[in-house]
Order: sequence, then C-alpha cells, then structure tokens
Amino acid sequence: MEKTVNPGLSALDEGRKADEPCTIVIFGASGDLTVRKLIPALFHLYKDGQMPEAFRVVGFARRDKTDASWREEMKAGIERFSRSPEVDSKQWDAFAENLFYHRGDLTDAKAYASLGTRLADFGNEQLANNLVFYLAISPSLFGDVVDRLHDAKLLHRWEEGDPFWQRVVVEKPFGHDLQSAHELNAQLVKHARERQILRIDHYLGKETVQNIMMFRFSNAIFEQLWHREAIEHVQITVSEDIGVGSRGGYFEEAGTMRDMMQNHLLQILSLVAMEPPPSLAAEDIRNEKVKALKSIRPMTPESVAQQVVRGQYFAGTVNGDTRKGYRQEERVDDESNVETYAALKLFIDNWRWSGVPFYLRTGKNLPLRASEVRVQFRPTPSVLFAAQGDLDLDRNALTLRLQPDEGIFLRFNGKVPGTTIATRPVRMHFGYDAEFGAYTPEAYERLLLEAMAGDATLFIRRDEVETAWQFVDAIRAGWGDEPLSNREFYAAGTWGPEAAEDLLAQDGHVWHNPQPSK
Repeated sequence: MEKTVNPGLSALDEGRKADEPCTIVIFGASGDLTVRKLIPALFHLYKDGQMPEAFRVVGFARRDKTDASWREEMKAGIERFSRSPEVDSKQWDAFAENLFYHRGDLTDAKAYASLGTRLADFGNEQLANNLVFYLAISPSLFGDVVDRLHDAKLLHRWEEGDPFWQRVVVEKPFGHDLQSAHELNAQLVKHARERQILRIDHYLGKETVQNIMMFRFSNAIFEQLWHREAIEHVQITVSEDIGVGSRGGYFEEAGTMRDMMQNHLLQILSLVAMEPPPSLAAEDIRNEKVKALKSIRPMTPESVAQQVVRGQYFAGTVNGDTRKGYRQEERVDDESNVETYAALKLFIDNWRWSGVPFYLRTGKNLPLRASEVRVQFRPTPSVLFAAQGDLDLDRNALTLRLQPDEGIFLRFNGKVPGTTIATRPVRMHFGYDAEFGAYTPEAYERLLLEAMAGDATLFIRRDEVETAWQFVDAIRAGWGDEPLSNREFYAAGTWGPEAAEDLLAQDGHVWHNPQPSK
C-alpha cells in the first residue's frame, strides 16, 4: 500500500528513511544528470543508511551497454562529481549490485514490455511494482513516456487500498508558457493522479531553502516582524558567474525570465511570503505557497515598463577570466534580444505584505555565484539622535544566504567604544558550517529520498507551475518585440545594467550585492 504520510511529518523532519522496497527507473540513463547528480545522490543515501533495505536502480537509455559497463561509468561519475569523491570499494560493490541497465528506445513499445519483464525478474513483488520513474529526458517526451508506461501496465492511477504505488518524477522546464505548461500537466495526469507526479525544482532541495520555513515559523522574534509594519522591502538575488556556454541554442528559446525567474526565484519568494500553514503536511504547505503566488499583483504592459528590467551581457572579465558577449556565444543570433538578466519589482496584495515591494533579480556572467534573500526593515524615528548630528545610523537588515557560505546575517547599529556617541553598523553572523559542520546533503539526495518516501512537500504542484507561468507570460507579453536599449546591456563581470539600478533608485533604494566567499 502506498505510504500514508503522517500529517504532522514532512520533508522538514530529520532522520527520514525510505522504508518500502522499490525500484527507481531512470529514463535518460546516459545523460549528464544521471552521472553527475542522480547516481551520486543515491549512493550517498545508501552510505547513510537511508535507502530501503531492498531496492533496485534501472537505467533506461538507447545506447548499447551492459550492466557492468554502466556500473563502471556511474562509479567514474561519483569519483569525479560527488561531494565525497573517495569511494570505498566494499560500499560501492554492495551498492552496484543493485544497478542495472536496460537498453531501449523511448518510442518503442517493446522496450517497455521488456522493462516490465526485467522488473518481474527481480523476484520481489514490491521491487516489481513500487516504482519511481525518473524522467531525466526532454520535456517534449514526458507525455509519450507516461502513455507507454501506462500501456505496458507499469503505471497505474493510484486508488485507496492499492497494494503498490508508482510515482513519476519530472525535471524542469515545465513548459515554456502557461498554455504549454497546462497541456504538459494534462498529459502527465492522464494516467496518474496529481499526487503521483513529482515536479522537481532542485532549489527546493537545498538545505538553506528548506530552512526559510524553519527560521520564520519557529522563531517568535522574527515572525512577529515578518509583515508590512516592520519591513520596508525585500530583495531576492540569484546570481551566476558563468555565461550560457554550450546552452546558447536553448537560451535563445528560453531566456532568463523563463529559465530562472519563473521557477527558482518565484519558489523562493513563495517561501518568504507565505502564511503559516496549519500543519507541516505537504498539501498544507503547498496550499500556502500557491496563495502567496496568486496574491502577486498582475502585470500590465504599463507596469512591465515601469517595474521590469531585462539585460544582456557583452564582453567583459569575470574573476580575471575574459568572457565573450552573449551575441558571440555559440548558436546565438548576432542580433539577439534575448535577456540574460532580469530584475523586477512586484507587490503581494494581501494583508501581511500590502505596499511592501519585493525586488527580484537574476543574471549570468555576474561577479560571483550566490543566492540570498535580504529583508530590509523600516528605519526608526530619528528624533532621539537628531541632536547628535550626522550619526552613521543604518537600517536593520536580515540576510538569508542560500549559497554559498550558507548562513543568516543580522545587521544592526552599535555604539563605537569611546567618549563620544558614534555609531557603526555591525553584523551578527550565523554560519551553517561553523554551527553544524561542513556536511550539507546535495539537493538531489533529499529530493530522491522524498520521492521514495512519498512526501511531496519539496515538489511543485500543478497550480504552482501554472500560476507562476501566468505571471511570467504577462511580463513577456509586455516586452513584445521591443529591442534592448543601451541602458539594458551590461559588461560581463558587473552587477547588471544601469536600468536595474534605476529600478530601485526611483524608490530611494539600492541593490545590496552578495559578498564574495571568505
């Protein structure tokens, strides 16, 4: 029977383990995601004792390989890409006994029939029928694979009382606009229930992203300040220090607004802005996230012109490395107007956040790689210190650093020692490494564990996806075919175009740039 998740438990709990025997079938077993992320994550779960007592991993791909050759490839991937590249031979041998390769074409019905035979040969009903299908393939193939799994009697719509379960894990992008996302979702739920579809945004698997909820709702000090009367504005920054590289063809179709803003940044926003859920049950948490997203004030062409900035990098230097301009990248139009940077101001029209601007930005070829949330508190009345002249009083701010150097920083004013009343902004620093040690599980470890355990908390629900696309589509419609202006270009290695600085300057604010790793 499908595991019933205790309403009081969720992916935020410690000590989780996937208990029921199951088989994970990875479609796209020859791809980068499998060798770089999925198999290393499963191996670390195995080493940490979090895999079921009985499990199998079946790689499904078109290339001609054997179980032994695929296992060797996966071992080499762990040694190259894993967070712990030193592989204990005994541990690996025990793990590798559970890895199998199945050759087949995604469009060939016979390949799915033979997959079913392979699963039955494991000689365990649970291994043959408790199945996680991980679609590490092009989204255009999701619907076809789900159809063929159903036709081969490997995927069933789960009903209460069923002795076995199947789940389908899909990677982003979930469509390229609202209509395509709606159609894709309709394909996915044709032969499975929504609860069986697990849409991955790897950002939600990051320990520090999960900690946003814990920080907010378990600390009365900050929860009482988490509203419009105490907070002046919020900034969310996700910066990348790389260009598009070999992904020029994909990026010409997607752009930063679709590639990053629609998923990663809006997901972080929903966790920062959501109301307290009635419990930690997956649906209660996801309900509140959707409410937050649906409360975002819709964008009109006029508000897009005033509240949204796009940008594109030209040649420059990042950390001493010379970078070419976007239009000089491979498979990029030399007159392209695709954005490699996006910044926007939005409002959440509910009781908690009315009138508080949220500034979101993301871009490529910026000075460093970092993700953080900065909460800027309102200033105190200046009357008390007015007679002291021009004191260096700074507004309080709280920064949640999601990566790298994960931590939480509180900025406040302190008196400089001496005989005069002189002040200086100071910072309290909580670092994950210093407090808990250097170990932080990879996002895919947590996400795969939750997929096996049947907890959907860290996965994105259908209405979350479609609500985010509705917001982003309005922005893209507002841009239309308008070409980039001179103020929307930025040199690689800088923090973005001048127009992005203007976006905050018109409100009397400035961007607070993440600081380099120490």
